[in-house]
Amino acid sequence: MSAQALATGFSDPVDGAQATFRAAMWALSRPGRVEVLDAGLAPPAPLIPEAAALALALCDYETPIWLDEALAAMPAVAEFLRFHTGATIVADPAEARFALIAEPMAMPDFAVFAQGTPEYPDASATLIVQVEHFTGGGLLLEGPGIEARASFGATPLPADFAARMTTNRALFPLGVDLLLAGSGGVAGLPRSVTVWEG
Repeated sequence: MSAQALATGFSDPVDGAQATFRAAMWALSRPGRVEVLDAGLAPPAPLIPEAAALALALCDYETPIWLDEALAAMPAVAEFLRFHTGATIVADPAEARFALIAEPMAMPDFAVFAQGTPEYPDASATLIVQVEHFTGGGLLLEGPGIEARASFGATPLPADFAARMTTNRALFPLGVDLLLAGSGGVAGLPRSVTVWEG
């Protein structure tokens, strides 16, 4: 596929990347709060604009990316990401610094991704998970960046999502961080957050 046939990136690469980066950082520092993310992109399906914007803002040639089965099945997605970020697409999720997941219900166990090490806890993976909707509840969150407790929800998510997050929290300061990308917004669930069904 030629570069000319690729979907375009940010219309203003600097401003677009900076605005997306800020939204992602606010999302991770205020878990469960949906931050506005006006991506302005039209990436190849099934990659959605919000997840594409996060990838373009957060990834570069030093950040290997893993794609789930739905995204990996569409070569245009990998071409888009390689062209706009310079990142390598890896087959082994353990090698990825970022993982893009288009089908949350088929999301692998968090343990298959890099968890970091005691010396380098930041050498872990960040999962960019596409969701269809953010909802007002279903999960209760507690931890840094949250006053008391917060209600949060997104669909679709696996039935055992809260249990996965509990296991992830127990590994702190190791573990993975999640950015949930949905229509017009992004929400963060960092490894420091405690999640219950609620």
